[in-house]
Amino acid sequence: MKIIIDADACPVVDIAVGIAKKRNLECILVCDNTHFIQKDGAETIIVDKGADSADCRIANLTEKGDVVITQDYGLAALVLGKGGKSLNQNGLIYSDTNIENLLFTRFIGKKERMAGNRTKGPKKRTPQNDADFIKAFNLCLDSN
Repeated sequence: MKIIIDADACPVVDIAVGIAKKRNLECILVCDNTHFIQKDGAETIIVDKGADSADCRIANLTEKGDVVITQDYGLAALVLGKGGKSLNQNGLIYSDTNIENLLFTRFIGKKERMAGNRTKGPKKRTPQNDADFIKAFNLCLDSN
């Protein structure tokens, strides 16, 4: 099992790398060439900037049993299809029971924005978000 992090704009990189180090698990950060991130205890893979280039690389790296941290629902769906586990930075564990609704919600939001309507942005990050992430991440790691 390895941990793969969609590291561009991910607020829990340090937390995830720290947990991976404590558990002696391989950890890979994937980011584009405008967000170079290097952390002790993790390998960094840099991809060209472009639509979905990091997501494609992560999907290609993912194997059954791997854990992927991403806020991208499309990537999470690909990970689930490959037998991996995926969660977001707030501790939401993606599953076969919630991914379809999340993808549909994303589709509706995109449709609204394309029509010129505004949608709400993300809420300000709280310490509770970090605690929820740690709990969910450990749950994903323990269930392998």
